[in-house]
Amino acid sequence: MAATRIQDLPGAVGSAVTVAGWLTGSRSSGKIAFLQLRDGTGFVQAVVAKNDVDEATFETARTLGQESAVRVHGEVRADPRAPSGVELSVRSLDVVHASEGYPITPKEHGVEFLSEHRHLHLRHRAPWAILRVRDELERAVHDFFAERGFVRFDAPFFMPTAVEGTTNLFEIDLFDEAKAYLSQSGQLYAEAGAMALGAVYTMGPAFRAEKSKTRRHLLEFWMIEPEVAYLEHDGNVQLQIDLLAYLVGRVLEHRRTELDLLGRDVSKLEPTAHGGFPVLTYDRALELLAEDGEPLAWGEDFGAPHETLLGARFDRPVVIERWPTKAKAFYMEPVPGDPTRVLCDDVIAPEGYGELIGGSQRIHDLDLLERRIAEHGLPKEAFGWYLDLRRYGSVPHSGFGIGLERTLAWITGVHHLREVIPFPRTLTRMMP
Repeated sequence: MAATRIQDLPGAVGSAVTVAGWLTGSRSSGKIAFLQLRDGTGFVQAVVAKNDVDEATFETARTLGQESAVRVHGEVRADPRAPSGVELSVRSLDVVHASEGYPITPKEHGVEFLSEHRHLHLRHRAPWAILRVRDELERAVHDFFAERGFVRFDAPFFMPTAVEGTTNLFEIDLFDEAKAYLSQSGQLYAEAGAMALGAVYTMGPAFRAEKSKTRRHLLEFWMIEPEVAYLEHDGNVQLQIDLLAYLVGRVLEHRRTELDLLGRDVSKLEPTAHGGFPVLTYDRALELLAEDGEPLAWGEDFGAPHETLLGARFDRPVVIERWPTKAKAFYMEPVPGDPTRVLCDDVIAPEGYGELIGGSQRIHDLDLLERRIAEHGLPKEAFGWYLDLRRYGSVPHSGFGIGLERTLAWITGVHHLREVIPFPRTLTRMMP
């Protein structure tokens, strides 16, 4: 008999099935044993009654170790008390592999212990739920852009030069002949893609050599970066709002069970799925921060406390636009008639999760871009190909970057980014 997935058991009440999975825990009392099973799609309780099985099967059920691999044969019964609404009444079981001494027991374990055993911890309920939400989020990203005619565009991870300085870049020795750097962003290459294909997006790992131990930082993380030809600032902001609303809506529709398992208050996510994000200028944001007792000098970037205060004012993400030129990157288009500000925005999540998205309209005038490169002290020769995009058929264009892990941490309500990536890479963690 082919195995039935645990997630499909509610539709098989009254049927005889086989479940192939692993034992997450067990208990027995007298003439009955309760087995907690998982198979990657969900969790279910299997009940082994002594009168329903032979003596060897019952003894096996009582003594199997945590994470033993088993095939369980039985009948699906409705059980309104169970989270899935069903349980499995066992008739027989086959041991595929008997596990002994599994290190992650039901007792409390510290963060370091669980990090050292991340390869095993992934099997447990919270990581399982988070990674299923991550999967839904990634699928939703692809669906959102495909439905709007975007083309997936893969940018290189090896960068030939450190175009914005080497402070936060990982340097690679290329056979003792040259240097390269791990990419922080695929944006510049995506701009070339947009000039060829109209609307593109990149999705892949990015690397940042920051010696930071905060909950908001990883050395390796995933970014989604769309770029669109003939798209200007206001349309770029709306695209960001539409994307976040779509992503949250998809997770609420398809991963409600996982959010419930994580204890996430979904009422705090539902407003986002409806869009309609507030849009504030940078100057207005400074006024709000001053009202909250956190004044900030004009031209300064926001830190975590400032983002938390601004995010706490709204029930959905807030867009902060038109930032001071001196606070932002060299490639951002100035506000018409005001060179002290640029057509850019940051999207800040509520509940203290900080910036999710950073985007801007890109400079499309060759002379202006050359001046900005010089003003920032960047090597012009490194940008020859990038400047070519402005020499040959330059048009207004815009894009943004959204961090997958930060967005996922906010949606799932977890505290630290290390919880939302399968194998986190941090200042103090490279194994497993």
